[in-house]
Amino acid sequence: MPLRWSFPPYPVAWVPRETLHEYVHGNDPITGVPLMQEIVNALTRPLNNAERNPVIPRREKRPRLLEPDTEANLHRYFLENGWTDGLPIILPTEERVAEMLTGTDHDSQEEVGMMTVTTHEEMNSYTVEKVAVCAVMAGARSEHLPVILAIAETKHPNMPSSTGSYGSIVMVNGPVRNIIGMNCGGAALGPFNYSNGVIGRAWTLMTIIFGDARVGDTFMATIGNGLSFTNQCCGENEERSPYEPFHVRRGFKAEESTVSIFRGWNVMTLGMGNGEQILQRIKNMGGMGTYTFVLDPLCANTLKNDGYETLEQLSEWISKKADSPWLKPEGINFIVVGGETNPIWQSTDYRHYAITGVDKWIPETGIKLDEKPLRMPLGLKCADGSCGIDL
Repeated sequence: MPLRWSFPPYPVAWVPRETLHEYVHGNDPITGVPLMQEIVNALTRPLNNAERNPVIPRREKRPRLLEPDTEANLHRYFLENGWTDGLPIILPTEERVAEMLTGTDHDSQEEVGMMTVTTHEEMNSYTVEKVAVCAVMAGARSEHLPVILAIAETKHPNMPSSTGSYGSIVMVNGPVRNIIGMNCGGAALGPFNYSNGVIGRAWTLMTIIFGDARVGDTFMATIGNGLSFTNQCCGENEERSPYEPFHVRRGFKAEESTVSIFRGWNVMTLGMGNGEQILQRIKNMGGMGTYTFVLDPLCANTLKNDGYETLEQLSEWISKKADSPWLKPEGINFIVVGGETNPIWQSTDYRHYAITGVDKWIPETGIKLDEKPLRMPLGLKCADGSCGIDL
């Protein structure tokens, strides 16, 4: 939709009223025309011919294949075209992409979804093959492809354009977590697990490539968010949680595998304590009325012992006690992740945006695994804070 735009100077927040008054009675800094006259003209003058017959911009389609070249030149080509996150990639050769596609039975040209990082650009569609290309670039293997396809199916970029710079969580539930060796316990949100790392990075690359993120053009983050490199990708620690898994609370069966998308601006500080302390943190944070708390299993057990039989019950209690007109129970989420070395929780202002199934993308013969699957060293599993104690 072609719109007429007028701009005051910037910023408009936290400046004196006198400054805003000068803005209103001054000129549009882009056109030099008096701002109020420009607004009146935009509202009253008939549409011109160009506005009645807008030319819709179309981005040039990228070729499916590039000309053969040296590895160094191709790495440089990807960088110079903005097709990466700036870190080294695995070049997506035809052979590597074909191998990645063995991770699903779906046709390589099947459309998975459409994505954009901003509302003023056309949405780009992407196929199973294009998702596989991003998976190869991220360093993933065919065993990871079903989860990456499920993330792509949500159509959610991990960092939609916002001057405030988004961060995201992608969390996996169900059997697939353990089949592909995801970390749900100690340091699950840190850089110590192969599956967590490559799945989260593939989401970033899909956002850059499919969402066509271009800094200062389609992507307007003023500072950026370091969590966007691999996102906060993890599995939920269902085995050590006293509560139903997140996907079960959202209507899925325990034996089904899912991915869930959370997004917001801020990961706050760590906290300790029961529901009263969580309530106090929400009151102190203020925020936009949505919160996701990452609970270590020890913390989840504390809440259970305090009488909160379900996490929905805790959300209901907090929303009543918070004395906030916009805070609703459905805006407060809890996920259980961690290694039981400390009964802490981590607070975020993240909203839950999407959940979708993984199983439809898994081959009929099951997840394709190497004879000896590639895994990073496993962390020492704890139980009730027993790590490092010789029993």
